[in-house]
Order: sequence, then structure tokens, then C-alpha cells
Amino acid sequence: MLQLLTVLTIAVLVGLDQLIKYFAVQFLEPIGSYLVFDRILQFSYVENTGAAFGSFSKYTVLLSVFTGLVLLCGLIYLLSGRCKNKVAYAAGVMIFSGGLGNLIDRICRGFVVDYIEPLFIDFAVFNFADMLVCVGAGVLMVWLIYDTVRTTHRSKASNGTEKSNAAD
Repeated sequence: MLQLLTVLTIAVLVGLDQLIKYFAVQFLEPIGSYLVFDRILQFSYVENTGAAFGSFSKYTVLLSVFTGLVLLCGLIYLLSGRCKNKVAYAAGVMIFSGGLGNLIDRICRGFVVDYIEPLFIDFAVFNFADMLVCVGAGVLMVWLIYDTVRTTHRSKASNGTEKSNAAD
């Protein structure tokens, strides 16, 4: 059941990503940019042939193959049932969905469609799939830090109990 829910969630997130990109191509490509909030946010059509911040733009095929292999490993892990923590699992689904959404662009278009441009900071133009990857990675990092601290705390607490029992 979890595998079915995982596949459906991935399909919905990737479908939403592709739908938004479709509208970006249809409506933003002809005009270039659309100001949403002055000095805060605009939608700008950008064709990104590389990875994060346009890096590796001359290696689109290699980047696509590498991304595909990483995603295949991620999907196998997600569907294997080995990830028992719900937070880590949800983060993995977000990361996978975002990666797949951008891989579909690279394969079908030869570039990734980016459209969200923050104006209040000098930052790259990005898309919904990028947000899925970043939020998923952020959630995973916070959970890993929390889990490490919690495990360390439990380990120290049990060592203290063992030492006091040994002293009695």
C-alpha cells in the first residue's frame, strides 16, 4: 500500500511540476517576464541547460544519465520499504519528485524550464521541482541532525545509568 501511495504522490508532484512548466512555456516564453510583486517576485522564462545555477551546462547528456541513475537508486530505496522513518521517507519522495521533474525537462526539451525569480535577493531563477528538491533536502538534513542529537543523548543517558548501576 505504501508503494502505491508513493508512486501516486510522485505522479501528482511531477504532474504538477510539468503542468506549471507547460504554462510557463505557453505564457512566459512569449513575454519573457511578468512582475508579480515589485522588488519582491517576478516570473521569468529561463531555459537552464545545466544543473544548479546553470553549472555543467555543456554536459547535459552526462548530467541526465547521472541524474537518471541516482533517481533509479532512490526509487528502488523508496519502494524497498527499508526507510522506516516517515519524515525521511517524505523528504525522499520530494527529492525524487523534483529530480524526476527536471530530468523529464532535460530529456524532452534539452533544458530545464525555470520561472520563479526572487527580486529581493540576487539569486538564480528556479522552478517548483527545484523547490521540492531543496525543501526535501532541508527537511532531511534537519531530521538527520535531530536524530543524531537524540541518539547521542540516549546513548549518554544509558551509559550514565550503566555506570551508576556498576557503582552500586
